[in-house]
Amino acid sequence: MIGMTEATYFILAALMEEPLHGYGIIKRARTKSLGEVDLAVGTLYSALDRLSEAGWVRLDREETVNGRPRRYYRITDDGVHAVRAQAARMQRAAALVLRPGGATGG
Repeated sequence: MIGMTEATYFILAALMEEPLHGYGIIKRARTKSLGEVDLAVGTLYSALDRLSEAGWVRLDREETVNGRPRRYYRITDDGVHAVRAQAARMQRAAALVLRPGGATGG
């Protein structure tokens, strides 16, 4: 299992709705993170390689656009499980901090 960085989380979240190509993932991750995550191309493809090795994403298809290959990636069932588990962990952690007295412990 790989670590779930913020970038990894938003890459997986970006793929929850449909398969996307690299630029589509970058745009959707930026939107879903409310502008907080702005992935560099190198960062994206390194992360996609790690996510693929972990079994969390897979290549969906390739198309040629203007003579250049465009690869579309799809989240796997394991990837959906991983990103949902991370979302639940973050929700629990946020609830601890945001409840009354959470910052001071009571």
